[in-house]
Amino acid sequence: MFQRIEQVKVSDAVVRQIEALILEGVLKPGDKLPPERELAKTLEVSRPSLRDALNELEERRLLIARQGGGTYVADVMGSVFAEPIVPLFGKHEKATADYLEFRQQVEGVAASYAAQRATPADRAILENIFARMEAAHERQNAEEEAKLDVEFHSAIVDAGHNIVLIQTLRSIYALLKAGVFHNRALLYENPGARGRLLEQHRAIYLAVLNGDAEAARQAAEQHMTYVIAARETADRAQSRQITAERRLETVRRSGHKRARRAEEAV
Repeated sequence: MFQRIEQVKVSDAVVRQIEALILEGVLKPGDKLPPERELAKTLEVSRPSLRDALNELEERRLLIARQGGGTYVADVMGSVFAEPIVPLFGKHEKATADYLEFRQQVEGVAASYAAQRATPADRAILENIFARMEAAHERQNAEEEAKLDVEFHSAIVDAGHNIVLIQTLRSIYALLKAGVFHNRALLYENPGARGRLLEQHRAIYLAVLNGDAEAARQAAEQHMTYVIAARETADRAQSRQITAERRLETVRRSGHKRARRAEEAV
């Protein structure tokens, strides 16, 4: 019935702590770990034990050591979306539509969890991001607003403290940042969209701060419903623009040909 209790190796304890920080989204892809001497002092372990732990994590491709440049958290996005399939999302319309449909449901759950579980530190992070969103809106900086949009939703997910949601949505947001699904900045250029998006984010933000799970869920779902409709409008406008430019190019070429024929006739 009972088993002998074995003492845990120091390096194993370090590995588990760093694993947890990566899983929980505290350490993000690209984050640089403190220098070895400093990290060993913080963890109160010997440098050889720390080195053993870091080597194990490097072998498992959770960390990357750069020659003379320190140790970084690896980009583990591929654990959710494998590299060969990533480019396919941007090429197929249904994939983008399904992506938005998925987010509409999951964002609501994430916002609900955030309202129930957000800590004072989580709220402080959200307050900082939303203040920057308002400032970018005042400056009419659509590109900055688009970047902060992703940062805002990431912070909402983090505040829900659900590891599976954090890792899944981080992967999706990483693809979104890279423009795999659609051009986020284009959405902010729709007439009136910037103001509506800010107010929708404000509704999610306030519901989370007030601890109102149902209001947070509804606000997040309504926001995604608007994003779906606005994205379709933006895509149609872009398609019309491309078609019009092609027509103009055809007209110009025809004009050049007529001009050349007239010159040759003379």
